[in-house]
Amino acid sequence: MLEAFVQGLKLLITFDSGLYRVISLSLFVSGSAVILAALFGVPLGTWLGLQPARKVRWLTRVTYTFMGLPPVVGGLVVYLLLSRRGALGSLGLLFTPAAMIIVQTLLATPIITGLTSVAVRNKGFDILDTVKTLGAEKHLILWTLIRESRYGIFGAFIAGLGRVIAEVGAVMMVGGNIEGHTRVLTTAIVLETRKGNFGFAMALGLILLVLAFLINAGFYRLLLGGNDGEH
Repeated sequence: MLEAFVQGLKLLITFDSGLYRVISLSLFVSGSAVILAALFGVPLGTWLGLQPARKVRWLTRVTYTFMGLPPVVGGLVVYLLLSRRGALGSLGLLFTPAAMIIVQTLLATPIITGLTSVAVRNKGFDILDTVKTLGAEKHLILWTLIRESRYGIFGAFIAGLGRVIAEVGAVMMVGGNIEGHTRVLTTAIVLETRKGNFGFAMALGLILLVLAFLINAGFYRLLLGGNDGEH
């Protein structure tokens, strides 16, 4: 096990092309998915947070339900849509990175939507009353609301990223874990574990943890305006 672990670290240090292809695809798929999810989820969550709770209670419950959507169920839905007999089968997206992005977006969007709505609801109405009193225009009101809720929205974004970057089952179903094409870090870990290369799988897991830490640290620094100090 220790030998395989050292081997995995050597592949990383020596810039093994296969390993770095897996890393880059992991970042591309998960990064694209969480950005798309944020584009859908933040506006929807903001709208939900600004509505009277009674008015959107059923939509809120549906959103919260989908926040816990089992990944294999999401993978099955996307697989059926993209299969040859599916509604989108003619696009030929099954077993491609695009299919993996679609399923990860499906998983992350409810999380970002739900957590954004909570963040906005906690501050939204007080902020709205204040900026309306000051006579602010509609676009400025929205921008102020998002800015004041940015920590909660940031938390929603990170939660969505954490969901997708660690996903295995759904991406394996629609991506197929094809070497050099759709293999990402999580599916590579599963493969190496099945082959008995536990040390190598642990090395890949360590790489995944380091990447997640660096991404989260980068976004947090950006949120603080480039200052790591407490505000």
